[in-house]
Amino acid sequence: MKEIKAFIHRNRVADVVRALGAAGFHNLSVIDVKGMLQALDTKERKYSIEIGSEVITEVKLELVCRGEERTAEAVRIIQEHGRTGQPEAGWIYISAIQAALPIEAT
Repeated sequence: MKEIKAFIHRNRVADVVRALGAAGFHNLSVIDVKGMLQALDTKERKYSIEIGSEVITEVKLELVCRGEERTAEAVRIIQEHGRTGQPEAGWIYISAIQAALPIEAT
């Protein structure tokens, strides 16, 4: 199993989530985060007092995939639907998962 974390522009998240859902990826998390991707326009930039720098509100997607084929498919979908027209529109990180344990009712 692999965990995918993708940092993308907020205005691309709906298309990415819709495409992932159509491909059968349903258990994913969508989290607003402050990040330093290149802003698409001046309205997207904000100054963060905590960080002491300009930031944008990015979205972090997290999902778990079983198998190399499903991981590759999810990455392809995120890359295709997360594009903004900039040379670098975000980042995708892939990590191995040692174990996945359910939280069960007693």
